[in-house]
Formats: sequence, C-alpha cells, structure tokens
Amino acid sequence: MSTPKPNPADSSPLADLSFEQAQDELESIIARVEAGEVGLEESITQYERGVALLAHCKAILDKAEQRFTELTAKGEVKAASAASPSAPREPGSIRGQ
Repeated sequence: MSTPKPNPADSSPLADLSFEQAQDELESIIARVEAGEVGLEESITQYERGVALLAHCKAILDKAEQRFTELTAKGEVKAASAASPSAPREPGSIRGQ
C-alpha cells in the first residue's frame, strides 16, 4: 500500500467550497479510497470528510431548488395577471389572443 497523497483541498472549510469544488473533492476521495491509496485510519477520516461534503452539496442543491421554486411561483403570478382581462394590453391586440 502506498503513502497517502496529500490533498490540500481536504483542509478547505466547507463554507468556502462551491458545489463544483465540493463535488470534485468528493469524487477524489472516492477514487483514492477505492484505489486503496489510503490506509484504514485515513479511509475513516476521508469517509467523514466525504459525508460532510455530501451534506454541503445537498444543502446547496436544496437552496437552489428553493430559489427555483420561488422564481417559478413569481413567474406564474406574472403569467396569470397578464392573462386576466384587467391586465393592460398592447395597443391593437385582440383580447383572448
């Protein structure tokens, strides 16, 4: 078994990582552990980091989904008010078209 390769990304605080950075680090951890590049103790440490990275990625995705839902709801409100008969129309437009 070879000596573990240092990975400077492992020490980055999670809050400082973008979704893509966290995902890349998680993939790197998985590759190193699966390839047997780290011993048992380091595997456990890497597993713990991986769990934290996964939770960080999920939190970012949940936040993005919430934002998307809010924006979609706003768009539906605007679309509904544009379709209502009291909504201002463009000059020369025909109601219902």
